[in-house]
Amino acid sequence: MTQKISNSGSSTPAASNAVKKLVFSAMGIALATVTSYIKIWEMPMGGSITLLSMLFICLIGYWFGARYGIITGIAYGLLQFIIDPYMLSIPQMLFDYPLAFGALGLSGFFCNRKYGLQLGYIAGVLGRFIFSTLSGVIFFASYAPDNMNPWVYSTLYQGSYLGTEGIITLIIISLPPVTKALNSIKKQTMN
Repeated sequence: MTQKISNSGSSTPAASNAVKKLVFSAMGIALATVTSYIKIWEMPMGGSITLLSMLFICLIGYWFGARYGIITGIAYGLLQFIIDPYMLSIPQMLFDYPLAFGALGLSGFFCNRKYGLQLGYIAGVLGRFIFSTLSGVIFFASYAPDNMNPWVYSTLYQGSYLGTEGIITLIIISLPPVTKALNSIKKQTMN
């Protein structure tokens, strides 16, 4: 006895949309991970200027909103911890990995604004900068030179690599062909 199985009605549009967001988020994490290994400059005590690695997490927020961007960023931060762990304590690990990378998802608060990708990217990188700077002050203040305030040292240290990568990425995503391509992909994610 054979039974016919029908595909009609087997998946709802909401389920299909959730799967699409999950797939794009996984691709964003994969691309961010791969590009995090393409280092233009590596700092002596952690951190590096990479080939646009933060952009791929910010794109998820820009395409799907802050909720998905933050969740994707947290997942990416945990993956970064698994791949290259550095842990003094659980609070330090939380600041340096899930919170700092999760902040990249703040880009989602600008998803429906003019120049939303650029503004969102700036917000995401600033969020990561804040958590990284706080971590530097709270957990790594002893690395500051004797005559330098830990806030100044951490701000300069984090800003040197995050700011440089941020500026490079902003220039690239502001090029008309790149903007057009990313907006085209955003339209495809909405279908």
